[in-house]
Order: sequence, then C-alpha cells, then structure tokens
Amino acid sequence: MAIETVDLYIQISERFNAFAGAHNIHRMDDVTGQLTDSFIGTPGHDRRDNIILVPKDSTRRQRRSALASLFAHARALGMTQAVPLLDSPPIPRPPRSTGAELSDEEIENLRFHSERGMPATRHAALLALLLSGLGSAETAQTTPGDLNLEQATVTTEGSTHTSPRTSPLAPWAVRTLRLRADYLAEHRPGQHRLVTSDSSTRYAAQASVGAGFNDIARISGLATTARKVEPRDITRYVARQILQQTGQISEVARRLGLSSLDNAADLAGLAWKTGGDPR
Repeated sequence: MAIETVDLYIQISERFNAFAGAHNIHRMDDVTGQLTDSFIGTPGHDRRDNIILVPKDSTRRQRRSALASLFAHARALGMTQAVPLLDSPPIPRPPRSTGAELSDEEIENLRFHSERGMPATRHAALLALLLSGLGSAETAQTTPGDLNLEQATVTTEGSTHTSPRTSPLAPWAVRTLRLRADYLAEHRPGQHRLVTSDSSTRYAAQASVGAGFNDIARISGLATTARKVEPRDITRYVARQILQQTGQISEVARRLGLSSLDNAADLAGLAWKTGGDPR
C-alpha cells in the first residue's frame, strides 16, 4: 500500500471514529452496516471548504475501502468480530479512460494560460515540472533545492511507482521555475515546496497538484464536460516525445523513472508486442 494511501485511510478512519462517537457508538463490535453506509454517503467538504451534499463515487469508494481495511486489520488483531460492510454492495467504477492525446498546439495552449499571474501563482511551475517528466506525486514534493537551473535539470526522489532520477528542463521550464523559486525566496522564505504547501500530507499535496492542473486545463478550454484532461495525459505526451526523439522505449522508462518497459510503451502509445512477442 502506498504511503499516500495509508495517510488517506488514517484520516478517513479518524473521521469515522468521530462520526460513530456522534452516534453514541464507541465499540467496534457495535458498528453496524447502517452506520457505515451512512458515513460513506455523508456530506463533506471540497479543498476550498465548500460543502458537498452528495459525495462523488470516487469519495465513497475511498471511504468504503478505508473502512474495509480498518475492520479487516481489527479482526486480524482480535479487536472485533464485526463485519459491517459484509452486505454493503460495491460502488461501481466507470470504464477506465484511455486518456486525452494532447497535441503540440494544445500543450502550447496550456503553457500560455498557465502563465497567468505567474510567479505568484503556481500554475506555470506546476506545468513545467509535469512537462519535465515528473509525476504528480513527484511534482508535489519538489523544492527549489531540487533544481539545477544552470544545468537545466531537476532531481526527484521518485515516488511509490517511480525511481529517483534527474530530468532535463526545457528552456521554458527553466525560465518559469527560476521565476517561481525567486518569488518564493523573496515573499515566502519559509516555503520549501515549489507548488504545494509544506504543511500538506503527501496525499493532500499530490491531490493539490491534480487540482492545480485541472484549473489550467479548464482555463485553457481543453477540459470540458465532454473531455477530461489530467496530469497523466501530460506524462503520455512526454513519453511520446521521448520515443519520437530517441526511438528507445528504454529511454522512455529511464526518463520517467519506470521499471517496466511495458508501462513505458503503454504511456508512449506503442503497441510493441503482438501475441506476446516483441515486434
């Protein structure tokens, strides 16, 4: 289990503890399916602290999964015999998106709109890191100390699914990140992360990168009700660019910090196997 998932499950479990206490239930053995169903569907708040009366299916799945994990571990430790989710139906997932295949023109459009308000806003720096091959989790943790702007590189410690590496920065990214780093040094000297709050957990910081990118995609007009654009689509674009420039899937994997050539080929849109044999 990724550490980001652990943090999320702990937060949900703590909220459930408070929720159960408000219903005068203080023992795990007394937790019922009705109580867990009520918690899974209870209103919440978004990242701007606005009330959400009906939680999204993704939020409900997170809550259900966290409670299932909590009670499974509690039963394994002999703390309870309760199985409150036994009769709770699974929450269906939508079909997996194949992703938006972004063009060079659309990437340029994202760059243009991300510069609005820079460097006080984080959008341009966030996009620059994603376009350098960093994932959302890696982007969330990047600090000015990870940048070598003279050499035009950024170093990342990796994430749950990627390896540590040093990635090249394009000229636009160098300019954007220099402005952001200089702004933070002058106006927020205690801030260490480039595009997320230092006080945020890893999970919250990664989610914040997704929210920031969604803002860019919406402002640029690329994300609509009919088309979803997300950070992974930037990774797919970068993978295709690396493959086009080098012709090597191994280079795609190296630059993106992937241990699997199959995953690298999938991101680059290359069907490199037919019947299980490499082409």
